[in-house]
Amino acid sequence: MLWNKSLNLDKLNGVDIVIISTVPFFLVNQLSSHIYNLKEKGMRVTLVTSAGEELQEFLNDDSIQVITIEIPRKIELWADLKALVLIVKLFSMHKFTIMHSTTPKAGLLCAIAAKITGIPVRLHTFTGQVWATKTGLMKNLLQFLDKIIVQLSTHCYVDSLSQQQFLIDSGIAKKKALSIYGKGSLAGVDLKRFSQDRFSSAFKTELKKTLDIKGSDFILTFIGRLIRDKGIYELLASFEQLQKKFADIQLILLGPMEASESDLLRDKINNLSNVHWLGNVRQPEQYLSITDVLCLPSYREGFGTVVIEAAAMGVPTVGTEIPGLVDAVDNNVTGNLVRVKDITELSKTLETLVCDDTLLQQMKKSAKERCLLYFDSQKVNECVALEYVRWLK
Repeated sequence: MLWNKSLNLDKLNGVDIVIISTVPFFLVNQLSSHIYNLKEKGMRVTLVTSAGEELQEFLNDDSIQVITIEIPRKIELWADLKALVLIVKLFSMHKFTIMHSTTPKAGLLCAIAAKITGIPVRLHTFTGQVWATKTGLMKNLLQFLDKIIVQLSTHCYVDSLSQQQFLIDSGIAKKKALSIYGKGSLAGVDLKRFSQDRFSSAFKTELKKTLDIKGSDFILTFIGRLIRDKGIYELLASFEQLQKKFADIQLILLGPMEASESDLLRDKINNLSNVHWLGNVRQPEQYLSITDVLCLPSYREGFGTVVIEAAAMGVPTVGTEIPGLVDAVDNNVTGNLVRVKDITELSKTLETLVCDDTLLQQMKKSAKERCLLYFDSQKVNECVALEYVRWLK
């Protein structure tokens, strides 16, 4: 747990840093406050990721350099080799002082490229393990690749204490090779953005009207990719059970639908009433402003940034007892945690919150208080910046 105020942040002025992610969504939605904080401290910031419309936010800022290199999310040997060559060329030309990667594929390729080109400070942040739900040879291969990242990096970070222990127990890294920022998370929460104060009663009423939701309806929201590992099928099954008891319950789904899941998922969603799939939205906070409970019955998470974003707006979470979420949710205080894939327990837990408004209101209050105390992005970003100074020394 890191917080060293004795270091001088002025040392970051003029330092070249490259921040890399496999997909642009991660940079924009998870790291934008961190990136702008580094710019304000005088760092010369370069971003590297695959192409995507989300990047327009950074392309409009002349002080941040954006370079697109197509980095496949899955293993594609030829495309991976091509991306590695391009990253090596980029690192050779620019001579960055600090390289900080996130997401698995970017972490692997950049760890190799940064070592080859001699970047002095090579950092990576683990935000969940793809292999956590795999078995056999594929799991062994993916674990081996994570070990390479650790070996080639100056240091690695994790976004939760439970994930750190999970990596240690799995033999990926020793404790001294892994650190956590404060109480966890990748970059905290922008409390100005995720604030109920931004949204008037009139706005909320109109938003509900556009979704054909009545003012008194109980609203569950899911935010994330609509894939099996996020527990989307368990959520839909649980919601179907709840609808048999409560006619005034609604489910909002925010996030892209994977092509491999689309046919089956579309059928399940279309067969349920009061389910609103809105796809990938740029401002999820608008929908959190009308949400009663966030539901994230995931199989694996690094931390669960959406949990603390919801908490900032006074929305508790019902999630699963997995590494990451056990840190993001204070069980029975800021939300509830249930067993993975347990539809019955998930349904009963949600039903309790639907029926017990006193409990729900207390959880809303506690969720916001904990977020304000530990996950303010300004605090977390300062912590990351201080780490950069530490490694520069």
